[in-house]
Amino acid sequence: MTTDPSKRSAFASRAECDAALPHILAAPRDAAAIDSLCFRPAYGERRFPEKLHLTVAGGIADERWLKAPWLTLPDGSPDPRIQVSILPRRVMDLCWRDRTHTVHPGDTMVADLDMSEANLPTGTLLHVDSAVLEVSDKFNTGCAKWRDRYGADSLAWINHKPNRPLRLRGVLCRIVKDGVIHASDQIRVER
Repeated sequence: MTTDPSKRSAFASRAECDAALPHILAAPRDAAAIDSLCFRPAYGERRFPEKLHLTVAGGIADERWLKAPWLTLPDGSPDPRIQVSILPRRVMDLCWRDRTHTVHPGDTMVADLDMSEANLPTGTLLHVDSAVLEVSDKFNTGCAKWRDRYGADSLAWINHKPNRPLRLRGVLCRIVKDGVIHASDQIRVER
């Protein structure tokens, strides 16, 4: 894998993604430091606050999930399974290369955590400061936006059938206990 940023292409190649897999899978299984929080007030907009208020009923106050969710319940209301998204930091570092001209992925949290099904089965509770999240059964496949921003090879790698249990695009969660989370917090896995 090329480590010199000046010699890397705009997008991670499939070979680079495959070569990075052992490093990505070596992420901590618990007590993962949060690298950043992201707040999305509208499509394409990103803010990086020091804290976020999470509620079971409202998700993240004034965040796009409540106003324009990409997944809804039969009655048209936002699906709570996608209230919060967490992206593995090692995948972000591999795929998001042009941080000046390419928008941040938009995940609520970026953290150095093993997000595989083996480590975080559906229903696992994650404690972040006073808030509690539950890992959703909804698989985060990435989408055309990921392909356009970070490349088709990395999107195909994320969705490659043998890689799906690794949840390389991260996990989606619903909020099960209101709370405030901070950019300096850790994600603790309830075992």
